[in-house]
Amino acid sequence: MKRYAISKLIEWKNRKKHKPLILQGARQVGKTWLMKEFGKTEFKKVIYINFEKDKDVAEFFSKDLNVKRIIRDLEIKFEYNIVAEDTLIILDEIQECSKALTALKYFYEDVPQYNIICAGSLLGIYLHSGVSFPVGKVEILYIYPLSFYEFLDALGQEKLCNVIKEQDYSLLSSFENKINELLKYYFYIGGMPEVVNDYAETKNILNVRKIQKQIISNYERDFSKHVPKITFPKLKLLWENIPNQLAKEHKKFVYNYIKEGARAREYENAMAWLKDCGLIYKVNAISKPAMPLKAYENISNFKLLVCDIGLLSALTKLSVQILLKNTSIFTEFKGALTEQYVLQQLKTLNNEDMDIFYWANENSTSEVDFIIQTDDNIIPLEAKAGLNLKAKSLKFYREQFKPEISIRTSLANYKKTDDLYDIPLYAIEMLNKVIKEQKKK
Repeated sequence: MKRYAISKLIEWKNRKKHKPLILQGARQVGKTWLMKEFGKTEFKKVIYINFEKDKDVAEFFSKDLNVKRIIRDLEIKFEYNIVAEDTLIILDEIQECSKALTALKYFYEDVPQYNIICAGSLLGIYLHSGVSFPVGKVEILYIYPLSFYEFLDALGQEKLCNVIKEQDYSLLSSFENKINELLKYYFYIGGMPEVVNDYAETKNILNVRKIQKQIISNYERDFSKHVPKITFPKLKLLWENIPNQLAKEHKKFVYNYIKEGARAREYENAMAWLKDCGLIYKVNAISKPAMPLKAYENISNFKLLVCDIGLLSALTKLSVQILLKNTSIFTEFKGALTEQYVLQQLKTLNNEDMDIFYWANENSTSEVDFIIQTDDNIIPLEAKAGLNLKAKSLKFYREQFKPEISIRTSLANYKKTDDLYDIPLYAIEMLNKVIKEQKKK
């Protein structure tokens, strides 16, 4: 399986003095596979440590934080002379050894020549639980489920994917039906590596739901295992309620829909837990599209989406029969899957460099799905579920705020009308090109 994040790991390796790297992301998005694949392809030797299993190695860190001694102990343990430039040291499930997390500071300060990369399930939770974190001494890379492009590569559609990347729309029109069919399958299968890999190997679409349900079940076991007992019931209610909220016309999250009389303060901890472990995305509203957007966000008005579109389709119990119904999947749940898809691609495409919000007017009669800030650009982006390009809210927004550029994405072909760009759903990556062109003006 090809993961584009490998290129970011190679960039990290090639920097002369890089900090230890922490991979963050939801459980089962492929962090361990990515670290091992990176080690296999880019280094002569990999020292892999899993702190859940390798309890004896955890003791190396409990004595003191003398990292030169720790390196020596690892050499004895693995019977290998660790040559810094040739060896990748992987510290997996690092949340199980808080001393190892603290030691990253001293790896950077005292022996920066060593290549240290680490990850951990639910690491985001532990980083908010009072564990001493080496602020400023590490780099963080967020890992997400496979993007649509990675999905195409996994299914053996590399050539088609390259044609999409080249953005030759006259040529792409010949493949439009095939691309939309594959996009439809992505909406159902999603980007969780285990699910995609199984489908790529077996082409058994009926097995997709079984694996997705198992992943969701594993997440829910994490809830019961790691969440405080007082928080668990609220977290489960909130998690199960997200698909229902996304099926509403206006997708602003309403606590009263969870349970009559529910209040924000009752669910704050539950929401923070889901967000910190990477299972949900919280997209806050803004009152005004001005720089910086963060200054105008309304944290009490927000919408919640989940980490993967395939898991969302499983949570909504979307029938496999939907794949036989032309393009119906794009309009299911009032376009919630399309909105989920767009956010997921933006996250994968730009990692954490892009601030993403949404806008709604005071009486919620107009709502633009996403408002994006990149450098000195504030860009409205409307996600349309199908070929209907009528976007009253986007039109209202453009008339009121006069943005330099606006984006509308749908199943329709590429088109540029003045400052409005129509970008096909399958080519969201073109957003970067549009932004670059705008900067040149």
